[in-house]
Amino acid sequence: MVKPKTEEEIGLLRENAIIVSKTLAEVGKWVAPGVTTAKLNEVAETFIRDNGAIPSFLGFEGFPAATCMSVNDVVVHGFPSDYVLKEGDIVSADIGTLYKGYNGDSAYTFPVGEVNAETRKLLDVTKASLYKGIEAAVAGARTGDIGHAVQSYVESFGFSVVRELEGHGLGKEMHEAPGVPNFGKRGHGARLAEGVVICIEPMVNAGGRGVYLARNGWAVHTADHRKSAHFELTVVVRHGKAEQLSTFDYIESTDNS
Repeated sequence: MVKPKTEEEIGLLRENAIIVSKTLAEVGKWVAPGVTTAKLNEVAETFIRDNGAIPSFLGFEGFPAATCMSVNDVVVHGFPSDYVLKEGDIVSADIGTLYKGYNGDSAYTFPVGEVNAETRKLLDVTKASLYKGIEAAVAGARTGDIGHAVQSYVESFGFSVVRELEGHGLGKEMHEAPGVPNFGKRGHGARLAEGVVICIEPMVNAGGRGVYLARNGWAVHTADHRKSAHFELTVVVRHGKAEQLSTFDYIESTDNS
């Protein structure tokens, strides 16, 4: 059994989650053809610091930027760079904060301009699978129940779940127990108690599930170089229904979805 957070701790995690959610919305306002991922990183870092928080990814185990900006076939952990976004690209912005001693963590994959039908479907299915996982994150359930919910939904559309990466607990540390895989069997894995805080983050490939690590030691690419989408929210395990701490509402109210 993973140790639950107190309501005071959950309150601090909620404050972080709102900062991260609003930061993603600010990034979304800038996502367009002709914009570099370095610019998106700059927008995020400025917003985080202006709100009294610290970008927790910067310097984490040597990571060189405030955010992860992963374009097209990069699943996660892409470096912001001078890459200029093009019409039809997708870019996953993964953002973390440190505020009042606790962490925030959330991610959203944005379409750049108009995307083709398969890419739109990939984004829609990946995001929907996240909510399927959240529905399974109730007290008494196990992490395998979440993974099964995500995997079964994704695979029903012919897409693939990345298995080498997973969601995680969140608190004073960026990554805490339990690990939350996006695949699994019902009734398996760590049992979830009321008050446990986790990040659920499906990483879904348009093609096969195979991935490889880039030479920089961070960016994870799809083996077949087809696109990959990534959505992440922080939730509290509750009886009956999980409580969302982070939200996409700020993003989607600005029509960037």
